[in-house]
Amino acid sequence: MPTDRTDPEPLTPYQYPNPPEALPEIVIPNAIPTDERLWVPQAENVWFRPLCLNASQGYWMNLLRVRKSGVLSRHRHPQAVHGFVLKGRWKYLEHDWWAEEGGYVFEPPGETHTLYVPEDVQEMITYFQVNGVMYYTDPYGKGMGYEDVFTKIDMCRKHFEEVGLGSDYVKQFIR
Repeated sequence: MPTDRTDPEPLTPYQYPNPPEALPEIVIPNAIPTDERLWVPQAENVWFRPLCLNASQGYWMNLLRVRKSGVLSRHRHPQAVHGFVLKGRWKYLEHDWWAEEGGYVFEPPGETHTLYVPEDVQEMITYFQVNGVMYYTDPYGKGMGYEDVFTKIDMCRKHFEEVGLGSDYVKQFIR
């Protein structure tokens, strides 16, 4: 990129096409939806709202909504996870810190933790980027199941079909 040129028209958009292989962007005006059908059930009183299901790179980004207190899940991540708390609060039983509204959490690869929502929280919503897999375990590390981007896509496909949006509704989130 030349550094000796100045842009005479800074508000002029880029004038060339993007690469033909580039995937389309995803724009979701109301990420926290008012239409309850967009929340995919994951467990009793637990839902997720898909934002990006990246099958080509093996990650997903979603909102996790919990409307109950107690232990949600115990799981391990072989890759990093990023979270941003939009509403409520939660913690991992293995740590003394709390993830609270407006807070960011980085979960390093290899960590196993138990997500807990306290009794005084009516609703928790956290934006998560999960890379790779969530490997569910018992307290001693014995495998109990897993989720990855492909199981998330399947869950969405089935749910959206059941609520009348059609199984193809999930395609807008897949890259």
